[in-house]
Amino acid sequence: MNGGGQDKAIIVKTPEEIQVMYQANQIVAGVLSMLQKEMKPGLTTHQLDRWAEEYCRDHGAEPAFKGYRGFPASLCVSINEQVVHGIPSKHVKVREGDIVSVDFGTKYKGFFGDSAVTIPVGKVSEQIQSLLTVTRDALYKAIDQVRVGNRIADLSRAVQAYVEEKGFSVVRQFVGHGIGTSLHEGPEVPNYIQKQASPRILEGMVVAIEPMVNIGTHKVKVLRDRWTVVTADRKPSAHFEHSVAALADGPFILSDPQER
Repeated sequence: MNGGGQDKAIIVKTPEEIQVMYQANQIVAGVLSMLQKEMKPGLTTHQLDRWAEEYCRDHGAEPAFKGYRGFPASLCVSINEQVVHGIPSKHVKVREGDIVSVDFGTKYKGFFGDSAVTIPVGKVSEQIQSLLTVTRDALYKAIDQVRVGNRIADLSRAVQAYVEEKGFSVVRQFVGHGIGTSLHEGPEVPNYIQKQASPRILEGMVVAIEPMVNIGTHKVKVLRDRWTVVTADRKPSAHFEHSVAALADGPFILSDPQER
């Protein structure tokens, strides 16, 4: 889930704390993997939310988003032109050809996990598949910059340059963030270059990196529910996110089920 880390302290974590955060994020990874397997036309977004919360609680964690700043559900479900923060509903069903962005967070032993993936439902167009591939690849290009001594701007530059080279646009109104004992800590992690200096990456820093990439304009709007973000031109958007720790030997993707 996006949120401002601006003016919030950057808190480096001990190896022991990073291990707890790994466990928190592995529960998130389990939820997202389960949703990818179960996703099919006809499911309500409310059902996806229920499955996510049940999996989370069955694994000893609490859903991080439920009640956060008044958010009414455990899972953010954003379909097609919805960028982020879509609210699950008993009345909205997933359809063939949709792309469904699912964003989930946990709280486990006092620490938070946060990750997101955009899932195609059945067959999608070549352009949509390209959007998904580019967004996911942009995330990994940013992750590769999570190295001690680099700056947050190196992550931002990696995302923006790659996405725009491929003919898509990056959302500017919402950004990634630090994460730890709070869901949103410093620093902010924009997906585009900003003019001001950005923080150095320190060993033990943990950031949630989350490119939000649009087919059309980078501009977005927030709907009347005060949560759901949509593209201004109503063209599709994709969202991928990992929580990543900066270790002495490079990035450690805490929310990747393939890691360690």
